[in-house]
Amino acid sequence: MSQPSFGGDGFQTEQELRRWSAGVAAKAERYQVMQTEVARVSVSESDRDRVVTVTVDATGVVTDLVISEQAREISGAELSALVLRTMRSAQSRITGAVAEVMERTVGDDPQTVAAVVGSYRDRFPEPEPEPERPTASTVDEMRLGRVEDGDEPPRQRPTRTTRPSTDDPDDDWGGPSILR
Repeated sequence: MSQPSFGGDGFQTEQELRRWSAGVAAKAERYQVMQTEVARVSVSESDRDRVVTVTVDATGVVTDLVISEQAREISGAELSALVLRTMRSAQSRITGAVAEVMERTVGDDPQTVAAVVGSYRDRFPEPEPEPERPTASTVDEMRLGRVEDGDEPPRQRPTRTTRPSTDDPDDDWGGPSILR
């Protein structure tokens, strides 16, 4: 939107003011639409096993949390970590959704788009990647309990070596002095 050019005759100045005023009103309306659409942004994210699904709004607040029956198979600590990881993942996707709204509504104002999107990116950074789940081969290698006959031979415990004693009557430790 260009600035009005004043200084001509009265009629031209009045026309320029109307054009400029209409442009300002149109821009204000687009910003109002942008604000309304950003406020409606909602992002849902699930973990890879779909144990937890978290929905957040444009401010990052959790608006819905669904925990599947599979959660009974994991510990409380694991479930808590999974909820937080999934929430952070959902929050990090808010930036992209807001960027789409900004481009569509006020994309002709790149400074505003960059400022708003940058503030979301700072507020909701990309989360750490999910830790790798153990594979079947990893689980096969993890054994607890007694080693059964025929599996692996029991490991030998290291033997303790004794230090030679000294004939020093002042030495109560039974070994050579560390001060010599």
